[in-house]
Amino acid sequence: MTSPVSGYITDNRNLVEGKGTPNFFYDIEDNPIFEKDPENLIYLLSSQQMPAMIGGSLGDLRMSKGSVREPHWHPNAWELVYLATGSATVGILNPNNNKLLKYKLRKAGETVFIPMGYWHWITADSDDTQLLLFFNNDRFQTQNGSPMLTQTPLEVYERAYNIDPKVMRKALEPIEGEGSVVIGPPPSLSRKRRKRR
Repeated sequence: MTSPVSGYITDNRNLVEGKGTPNFFYDIEDNPIFEKDPENLIYLLSSQQMPAMIGGSLGDLRMSKGSVREPHWHPNAWELVYLATGSATVGILNPNNNKLLKYKLRKAGETVFIPMGYWHWITADSDDTQLLLFFNNDRFQTQNGSPMLTQTPLEVYERAYNIDPKVMRKALEPIEGEGSVVIGPPPSLSRKRRKRR
């Protein structure tokens, strides 16, 4: 069986001979893009940090048990999730048939592929979970779910789903003013849950 040819080859035109050696080394921990707390954060490496790295990006997602990389999608890139340590569950909503797909990653090296534009999320099932996230775009975009929820007018929820605006306002209170939650639950909810235990 022959494998399909992708047709895309990174040509590295930005590496010009005779202009010195480009930087081929970078410590990803020098570029945190989100930090909820020391156990829940994301680092990013792309062509903005390493100009020779065109055509792809690498995210380093670290989470504690029960934390969730909030539902989101990437309109201009696919994503490959690689489990480095810990355990996690990846949820994907297939837009072709509206079926929920769930993949449990239990040992290092297990991977999940997420096509471009698919709604997805990741839940840490153990402490010290680390996932490497590969993207086929060095300038990939992310649309997080929390701004979509909070920026939709309350009357739209009532008209579209028959949800009482007061009920919806109360439900959205924990994420109002947070911007994007990114790694949930939001800090205010995390503190309340700890007090209840």
